[in-house]
Amino acid sequence: MVDIVYPPIITSARIAFKLWGLKFDVVGAHHVPTEGGAVIASNHVSYLDFIFVGLGADESKRLVRFMAKDSVFDNVVSGPLMKGMHHIPVDRSAGADAYNEALAALRSGEVIGVFPEATISRAFLIKDLKSGSARLAAQADVPLIPMIVFGGQRMVSKGTPRSLRRGTSILITVGEPMHPTATDDPDVVTAELRARLEGLLADTIDRYPDQPRDDSDRWWLPATHGGTAPTLAQAKAEDAAAAKARRDAREQA
Repeated sequence: MVDIVYPPIITSARIAFKLWGLKFDVVGAHHVPTEGGAVIASNHVSYLDFIFVGLGADESKRLVRFMAKDSVFDNVVSGPLMKGMHHIPVDRSAGADAYNEALAALRSGEVIGVFPEATISRAFLIKDLKSGSARLAAQADVPLIPMIVFGGQRMVSKGTPRSLRRGTSILITVGEPMHPTATDDPDVVTAELRARLEGLLADTIDRYPDQPRDDSDRWWLPATHGGTAPTLAQAKAEDAAAAKARRDAREQA
């Protein structure tokens, strides 16, 4: 696959992050294979996670193709870029096409990035996971690689303050690959994936070097780690309320 758009965007992102003074710490990057297909399954805490997950594969010199909702591809700004980087649009009412496209890409040796939580976790903890990443890895016979990104929520996330503060730390942790097979139960593999992500996230938060400036700045930390972010139960209720509001708006349009 010829990549004309992707490399310049990565270069531009590196320059922007350097000017922004972001501090990156990547642990476990060697777990991303230097060749052959792989599925990267990452947590999701910010709108910048696509870029950060891609940086997690940078040491292995791999370009990650993401599965993303089709509305991103319809946007006049992001659409041409997403298409130029050969990412995969997902129509949630007809997901089979995207799944088959991702499967073909894996079998041709590409690395596919998936956010199995489907949407950003307002709790900054691991939500319930969809089983698609486990099924893709098993069917394509490629490794399933858990990854954690943390820190981006301090910059831009769902329903939170946005900040251009310089020097924010971004931690990226890549876990040991899983190797699901076609005979494995996808739900069992997904449960194991969630357990691994939870363990990696706890370790990543423990290593995170920045601290809240004061009590009003504790919103970006999970409640389980002394922060004021919603609990998983509260976040689930907020997601449900937001989804209902969107449905009501569509019906009234």
